[in-house]
Amino acid sequence: MKPTQAVTEDGVAYRDLNGNGVMDPYEDPRLSPEERVADLLPRLSLEEKVGLLFQTVIEVGPGGTLLETSGHISKSPTSTVVRHKHINHFNVHKLESAAEAASWNNALQALAEQNPHGIPVTISTDPRHSFTENSGVAFSAGPFSQWPDALGLAALDDDDAIRDFARRAGNEYRAVGIRAALHPQIDLATEPRWARQLQTFGADEERVSRYTRAYLSGFQGDALGPGSVACVTKHFPGGGPQKDGEDAHFPYGREQVYTAEAFQTHLQPFIAAIEAGTAGIMPYYGMPVGLTIDGEQIEEVGFGYNRQILTGLLREKLGFDGVILTDWELVNDNYVGEQVLPARAWGVEHLDARGRMLKILEAGADQFGGEECTDVLLDLVRIGLVDERRLDQSARRLLLVKFQLGLFDNPYVDVDQAVEVVGSAENAAAGLRAQARSLVILENRDQFLPLRGTPRIYVEGVDPVVLEGRAHVVSDPAEADLAIVRVSAPFQPRNDLFLEDYFHQGDLEFAPGLIYRLQQIAHSTRLHVDVALDRPAILEPLTGLVSGLTVSFGVSDEALLLALTGGIEPRGVLPVEIPRSMHAVRASHESILGTVNPLYSVGDGLRLGSDSEAASRA
Repeated sequence: MKPTQAVTEDGVAYRDLNGNGVMDPYEDPRLSPEERVADLLPRLSLEEKVGLLFQTVIEVGPGGTLLETSGHISKSPTSTVVRHKHINHFNVHKLESAAEAASWNNALQALAEQNPHGIPVTISTDPRHSFTENSGVAFSAGPFSQWPDALGLAALDDDDAIRDFARRAGNEYRAVGIRAALHPQIDLATEPRWARQLQTFGADEERVSRYTRAYLSGFQGDALGPGSVACVTKHFPGGGPQKDGEDAHFPYGREQVYTAEAFQTHLQPFIAAIEAGTAGIMPYYGMPVGLTIDGEQIEEVGFGYNRQILTGLLREKLGFDGVILTDWELVNDNYVGEQVLPARAWGVEHLDARGRMLKILEAGADQFGGEECTDVLLDLVRIGLVDERRLDQSARRLLLVKFQLGLFDNPYVDVDQAVEVVGSAENAAAGLRAQARSLVILENRDQFLPLRGTPRIYVEGVDPVVLEGRAHVVSDPAEADLAIVRVSAPFQPRNDLFLEDYFHQGDLEFAPGLIYRLQQIAHSTRLHVDVALDRPAILEPLTGLVSGLTVSFGVSDEALLLALTGGIEPRGVLPVEIPRSMHAVRASHESILGTVNPLYSVGDGLRLGSDSEAASRA
């Protein structure tokens, strides 16, 4: 192993990353990131440059060791991708504990030091501070503090609260070595059926733009630096208007549809993100159908392949010069066990891997998400189809972020400090408070809420343990003073393609059996229903049954009870619309917020003690 810690004759401490005994300019911590990039880039071999242009999934070995086999999703041993393919951007999946995560980061960085120029690894993650568990979207909190999902943060309608979350989450990320966030997801959730709404900030462009600025401020700070987590904002130019609400992860959801005016609306949060200095932007899988911008027909290929969108619009018109990272697996099919997820090569399915990669580079992307096929890109350069100067353009952007984050000077973390910071009591309490405050009260007949005293309560979907000391739990609704029932938004299960079972898609209507059971409970006692919404549901069948109705976007049972009893006042407002019927959903355009005569509108929400039939919405 080459030693890296060194000191110059005049006392400057540096890391001798290439092991030549001299502090080269790229190793000099006194120089600007731009100066250091300019020195390092010409030193790199073709293989090192190519490795920079890939970001793939990585998994942690037992006890925080390096995994030297393929994983559940990761394809190759760690040493293969780091030492032989020279890849140094990784999207980490499951993390069991803060200590293991920090130890693993340190082992991974030590491995990367052995490469010719010691380029440190940038570890990224999908959201992991809330409740969602979906390998293609987000991870539940685990050892990290637990907060509402992004729609729940939006329900707070409080820029300072969102900034505070992002600051705390960023501190926890940095403690274990995660320096890049594959979020925020700022697509406008204008299509009620879309499966990916829970990680958005809702449907209203003005609110989403505000929340985006606050979120980026919390994670990145005023400018990207050693105290930052670099954010990759997604999915440009707005992935919400999926045709018929089907998601673009899957072949049947490859089309996105916009009206000309709505396209400009969906762009607004991204303009805010660029102004706020987002380090990266990720285009979505979807391909635009029938889209015209300024009189120009847009090619009907996935946005990651689309030069008019990535170069013409994002680079040239909007002036973004940060990293463009494609969404995952645009080039190769993904086989996991006995299932497959076809490459999201929408509109270019006929191209082979080389043709797809070439088109992505020509479109203007800097990095291939979810891929590790460095051999394909090396071949494209060697046969003259890709100029090495094109690699330099992207490598320069990618290296700049690493230098700005301070990774070349110290990519290691303190394991003991990680244990103290991640999931700290202070952060956990703040997360619980945010959960309770994010609860949205939609119906509160006769000021049913807040709950008072120690009533006899019948529960379904609620852990009875959280009621200890607050109520007497009974097993028969007929014996109860009230019933509290938690249900989830309906969906139509699918499980043919890999990841498909995680995506809740299809109609938004509850099954008739559930409505019948709730009717029977309501005949016996007063009923409160909380609906966990990962997307809107048709709630009208519930409104005639309940004394109280709330919706939640990542709220634990404990936080729910704190909110219902007034221990922490719920102040949530709807970040999305609740349609009155599936007929209204089908009759509306996917790219436009608003269905005919909605049951509840964006911004609706009651305060405790206010009556749904008398009080104005908050």
